[in-house]
Parts: sequence; C-alpha cells; structure tokens
Amino acid sequence: MIPAALATATAVGGAGAAAGLVLPQRPRVPVVGALTAGVGVAGGAAGVAALGGDRWTDTLPGMLPLAGTYLAVDALAGLFMAVAGAVVAAVAVYGVGYAGGHGPHGLGSRTVQAVLPLFALTLVLVPVAASVSTFLVLWELMALASLLLVLAEHRERASVRQAGVWYAVMTHLELVLLLIGLAAFAAEAGGETFAALRAGAHAVSPTVRGLVFVLIAAGFTSKAGAVPLHAWLPRAHPEAPTPVSALMSAAMVNLGIYGLVRTGLDLLGGGPAWWWLGLMTVGGASAVHGILQAAMASDLKRLLAYSTSENMGLVLIGVGASGLFAAYDDRPLAALALAAALLHVVNHAAFKALLFCAAGSVLRATGLRDLDRLGGLRAPMPATAGLFALAALGAVALPPGNGFISEWLLLQSLIHGLQVPGVAVAVVLPLSVALIALSAGIAAAVFVKALGVGFFARPRSRQASAAKESPPLMLAGMGLFAAACGALALVPGLLGDGLDRAVAATGLPGSGAVSGGGLNVRLADISASLSPLWLVAALTAALILAAGLPRLYGRRRRRANARLWDCGGGPPTPRMAYTATSFAEPLQRVFDDILAPEQDVNVTPVRESTYLVERVRFQRRVPDRIEHRLYEPVLRALAGTGQAARRLAGGSVHLYLGYGFVGLVVLLLALAVGW
Repeated sequence: MIPAALATATAVGGAGAAAGLVLPQRPRVPVVGALTAGVGVAGGAAGVAALGGDRWTDTLPGMLPLAGTYLAVDALAGLFMAVAGAVVAAVAVYGVGYAGGHGPHGLGSRTVQAVLPLFALTLVLVPVAASVSTFLVLWELMALASLLLVLAEHRERASVRQAGVWYAVMTHLELVLLLIGLAAFAAEAGGETFAALRAGAHAVSPTVRGLVFVLIAAGFTSKAGAVPLHAWLPRAHPEAPTPVSALMSAAMVNLGIYGLVRTGLDLLGGGPAWWWLGLMTVGGASAVHGILQAAMASDLKRLLAYSTSENMGLVLIGVGASGLFAAYDDRPLAALALAAALLHVVNHAAFKALLFCAAGSVLRATGLRDLDRLGGLRAPMPATAGLFALAALGAVALPPGNGFISEWLLLQSLIHGLQVPGVAVAVVLPLSVALIALSAGIAAAVFVKALGVGFFARPRSRQASAAKESPPLMLAGMGLFAAACGALALVPGLLGDGLDRAVAATGLPGSGAVSGGGLNVRLADISASLSPLWLVAALTAALILAAGLPRLYGRRRRRANARLWDCGGGPPTPRMAYTATSFAEPLQRVFDDILAPEQDVNVTPVRESTYLVERVRFQRRVPDRIEHRLYEPVLRALAGTGQAARRLAGGSVHLYLGYGFVGLVVLLLALAVGW
C-alpha cells in the first residue's frame, strides 16, 4: 500500500509539473489542480496506512550524487504525511476556484502552476527520508519550490520581492544549521542513515550531542516560525498567493516540528533536561510574542501568520515538556505531552488552513487585506463569514472548537507534570501553563477583532461594499476543512490508535489519551477525562435557554419602536465605528513595555504665522521588537560594511595589483609559518 501510494504521488506530481509547463491558459488551472489534489490523496493514503500500523523501508542506490536514497515510513512520518496530504488535496480544490480570477502573474501563471505540484510532493516526501543526504535534498527542494511560489506576484508588488529576499536568506540559514548539525551527528555516529544514527547515538559524546541538538533545534524551530528566527514568516505568508499561504502555514511549518521530534526524541534518543527547558522557553516566547503581534496587526493575512507562530509555540511547549519528562524518566507523562503536541499539529492544520482560505476569499472579493478598510462582509459573503467564525473558534481554544481539545490535553500534561521532582520543573511548568492561558485569552481578542471588524462592522470602503460570495469550488475546499474541524472537535477518538503509534515511534509508550468518544488521561495516581460530544450538548442546551427565555418573556410585554437617541449628531457613520487599530489600542497599552510602540507627531504651521497650525500628522506603529532589536542592527552593520568595501574598488588597476601582491605575501608568510 505505502510504496504504491508514494509511487503514485510522485508520478502524479511530475505529471502536474509537466502540465503546468505545456498546457495553455484555460485548461491549465483545473488540470494542475486535479493532479495536485491527486498528490495529496495518494500521499495522505500512504500516511493513513502508516498510522494504521504498516511500515515500509527501501533503498534506491545511486539516486543521489553522494549516496543512495534511503526511504522509510513509520507512524510518526505517517501522521505528518496524512496531514500534509489532506491539506494539499483540499487546498488544490480551493485553488482552482481562486486562480480563476487572477492574471498571468498570479496563481494561474505557467511557472506557479508548474511548481505547485512539486511543492505539494515535497511536503509529502520530506517525512519519508531516512538518511541525512536524502532528507536535506528533499528539504532544500521544498524550500526552493516554496520560494518560487512566494514570488508569484513579484512583478505587481515590491513587498513580494522584499518578502522573497527575507525568505530566501532565512530558509538557507536553516539549511546551513541543519547541514552542520546533521553532518556532525553522522560523523560521530558512524553513518548517515537514520538507522545508523539511531544505533550510534549512544557513542556520541555529550558535548557533540548538545551541539547537534542546538543546531538542529535552531534550524527546525525557524521553519516552524518560532522566535527569534521567525522573521520570514510574517512576510512570506501574507505576500504569497492564498492557497500557497495555506499550504505553508498548515503543512510546511509542521515539518519543522517533525524534524525536531524525529531528531531530538527518536534519533538522539532524548537528552538532558536543559535541552527541553530551552525548547519550552522558545515555545513560550513564540506563543506570547506571536499572539501579541497578531493583536496589533491590521493586515488579515499577517495576523494569521503571527497566529501560526503562536500555535507552533504551543506545540514546542508540548514537545519540550515531553523531552523534559523523559529526561526525568517519567515516560507515560512524556507520551501524554507528545500526544498533545502532535494532536495540536493536526488541529492547527485544519483551522489555520480554513482561516487562510477564508482570508483569501475576502481578498479575492475585495482586493483588500487591511481590516481597517473592510467590514460589512457578513451579508454579501455569509458562507465565508460562517466558515471563518468556525475556524476562529478553533484558534481561540474555546469549546466546541477543535483547538480546545489539544490545548486541554496539553494543559493536563503540564499540570500533572508537577509531580516530577526538580526545581526547574516546579518553576517552568506553572509558567508554561500561565503563558498558554495568556495566549489563549489574547487569541480570543484577536479573532473577535478580525471577525467583528472584518465581517460584522459597517463597510469602510467601496470594495467592501461591492463584495460577492466566493465561487463554489472555493467554498467546497473550505467546506472540507470545516468538516475536518468539526470531526476533530466532536470525535477526536478517530485519531486514537494512530496517534498512539506515532508517539510510540519515538520510543515512548502509547499514551491512550485519545480513544473512544473523547479524551482520557490515566497516570499512576491521576485520571481525567473529557467528552466533546457531551460538552457540545451542554453548550447547545445553554445557548437555547439563553436565546429562548428572553424571547418567551418578551412576548408578554408590549413592544414599541422608537428612534435611537443620537444626541442630535445624526446616524453613526463607518468613520465613527471601531477599526482594527482602535480595537487593539487598549490591549497595546497594557503591553506597552513589551511591544515598545513608536509614535511621531509632525506639526505643520501655516506659511504666514508659526502660531497657526495648518496640519498635524500623527503616526504610531508597533514594530516587531525582536526584529527591531536583533535584525535591524545586523542589517545596518552589513550595509555599513558594504559601503566601506566599495571604497576599496576605486577602479585603479595599480590598486588591484597592489591587493594581489599583498595577498600573495600574506599567503606565503602563512605557509612559511605553518611549515
């Protein structure tokens, strides 16, 4: 089953790339879309088979320049393959409708349509790699394909070109970190296959093991969008075409988590507590930083990109807690934390893909991403508004949203982890619980802002007033994600056995946390359970009572319609309503010390007198503080170095000959000293 499905995915992906290159404009998008969906279905089928208990290993000698191609699929790889395949299939359906209204330089262009199936194929194949060389080759192909897709609209907007530069630099920095870390690991372990790394990990010195973990953790967390190497994510995700944004945010970032779990827990076999405490610190910082930046953002797709950083931070907290508990030899609790993290990966993929697709529907209908210029979309786009609300419910981790399920399980693992001895554990776990609660609370404000201002407020622009609902294929793609969100929220037990097998693939015992109709936590002296169906039934009954009782009571009283008193100011206009910026301003004041907003007041006097003011211009921005403090000084230093280096190239041939002579003398002196 698995080899046949992977062969089918590869063949269909190649056919899709060829179709994107050779087909004319009109049939290109639907044909490539169908073939891309085929890649997702075949790859997802292989992943589901692995979750069902199938395993597969194969070697294709001579396929790579320096080594053979080693492939293997277990339940852990199968989980990420199944998620990527499902996202690819639904986004491909959505993308056919989305590309119908775009010009030759958008999603429907020949280059983009040729690269899209290959990108989808790499998302499925990266977890299949079973050697360092195979993994790095597939990883780089995924990075290059996604870079080309991010640059799809580079001719129309300079911001796309800038985002492409950031993404290219950061993604190749990831590659360098992974290359150094995995090469050092392979050299010490005596082989580059994952089987050799797993067998030789015990012979690697603690210093090298620590260095390897730090390097690969930096590379993989950057791909997941974690701070401080997250700078590419809020730039690339908004500027890419929406289907590509959905693939990157719901599938590609997951592979950073996969690489971290595969290498840190499986191949290295775990490690000392400081590894995982550092990872939990990065996860907590990413969760809070991401959601605070999302709260300040008025660009809808940028808001969702920062939300991805927040959710990946929550996953990193779970992975770090799993490694920490394993370091203290509490393996059942480690399995529970890892199960919670992997379950959140699945849930995040479902609701984040739906959020990006809904944002793409808004963009296609209005041409706008700025929430301050949107509004009034609920009436002309009811299906999109309802689907966005469903996905937002999952993102804020409130019942009956699917995000609530995995975050509840994550909190259970952290709270019950207090029984593990150690001062560091006693400090870090309560702090992690507090950060998760804080991020969930701010996330509620973020999506109330996005939903309220974007869909329920009055329209603030001509484009928003003229919006129309998305075509059926786009709604069908979003409907598939909505069905996944509903199934994961109501019947998470569907993942039970497969999730246990994925956890067991790292060497931990099965957690049994997701089974039957709900969630179950059973440890040595503690047990807890949650039934999503009963929870939804209780919430439904409460809502019916809350909505029905006032209506019954109101029928007994006489109603009178009267005009609302407006203090003589006339009816309110859209300019009087809350914008996304004004909605976030109270929250920004609370976190002023963390966000460090910048403001500028420019007063222009009239020409005749400096005492009379013609115009006052007020500007206030909330920059990404990490970028402001970390990246901007580095960029200024590099720019200064480049300007200084230009003085060395004065155009004089004599000067260049002098450089050559000095270089030759220095080289001869170095050789003489070394000899």
